[in-house]
Amino acid sequence: MDIKEKALQLHNKFKGKIAVEPKIRVKTKDDLSLAYTPGVAFASMEIFEDKEKIYDYCWTGNTILIVTDGSAVLGLGDIGPEASLPVMEGKSLLFKEFGNVNCVPLCLNTKDPDEIVETVLRVMPAYGGVNLEDISAPRCFEIEEKLKKALGNKPVFHDDQHGTSIVVLAALINAAKVVGKNLREMRILINGAGSAGVATTKLLHNYGVGDIILSDTAGAIYEGREENMNPIKEEVSKITNRNMVRGPLEEIIKGVDVFIGVSRPGILTEEMVRSMAHRAIVFAMANPVPEIMPEEARRGGAEIIATGRSDFPNQVNNLLAFPGVFRGALDARVQVNEKMRVAAALAIASYVEKPEANMIVPSPLDKGVADRVAEAIRKSAKE
Repeated sequence: MDIKEKALQLHNKFKGKIAVEPKIRVKTKDDLSLAYTPGVAFASMEIFEDKEKIYDYCWTGNTILIVTDGSAVLGLGDIGPEASLPVMEGKSLLFKEFGNVNCVPLCLNTKDPDEIVETVLRVMPAYGGVNLEDISAPRCFEIEEKLKKALGNKPVFHDDQHGTSIVVLAALINAAKVVGKNLREMRILINGAGSAGVATTKLLHNYGVGDIILSDTAGAIYEGREENMNPIKEEVSKITNRNMVRGPLEEIIKGVDVFIGVSRPGILTEEMVRSMAHRAIVFAMANPVPEIMPEEARRGGAEIIATGRSDFPNQVNNLLAFPGVFRGALDARVQVNEKMRVAAALAIASYVEKPEANMIVPSPLDKGVADRVAEAIRKSAKE
């Protein structure tokens, strides 16, 4: 039986991967009186007098929505809200397993940013935060910003953007140590100008890494480019590619220290890797098929190679970030800002005491990582 058959059998057996479980058992009349009527009325009136007490008497402080329209599911594309539900259930499972965060999927039958925002805001009184998932760019940026402004201290986190960027920065910090290069002097090429590529570009820039070039299907993005641009790309063009490098991937990759791929399978060749700088670093994170297979990148001379897959070393997996980030943000009741994202990346990087070529990030299955990240978020929020 192959992995497809095993996965379908698992999903069919359990009819989904999450469920609502009671915390209180009702076995006696006293149990019923306390947990339901008349007991619930006392809690309701306390919340009526002070809405903040919803965090004391209900699940709000530890429960978030995971919101999607199914328009940009990793590796699958625009598959719609129904087909996205297995992915949302899987994400909910990981939130609970690694961060002890309850997560309720909300798969919406609309792609209109205003309708998505309005729907989320209407149901938000019962929830402590929002994780946006698999919403295509550039709409995801607009939705995130509008929800952040409307929800105050209830955290809004777009994992495709910020989970990816946090783990990439953590991996890059340790990779630079292994190859003996100064991260602030390195030349970095990020291929893919969707949500993950843009967020990674911004986080690396704010951390202070060297020269960054962001590229898309039309080649290097530079200030003043007219082809295939949007307001987000124009914004990023003002903080990157200061040398105004132009051209397709095979040209702009020459001499760079780092290739970060958040794009599509097979676009990076062995010859391209060979044209990179000495002791090159390649993060090929397209899933399930990376921009280049690790063995090809190694033949091209890459010293450190990371992918998004679990069957190769150095899995750059968002699981290292999002459970701990939300655990910390819910505890502190704050929006996650850029300083906190850097703190999370540093926490992940420091978890690996002695980075090596095949160990620049922790195992995604190490539950201690989420605790370390959550503490970093709480500490950063206090500061």
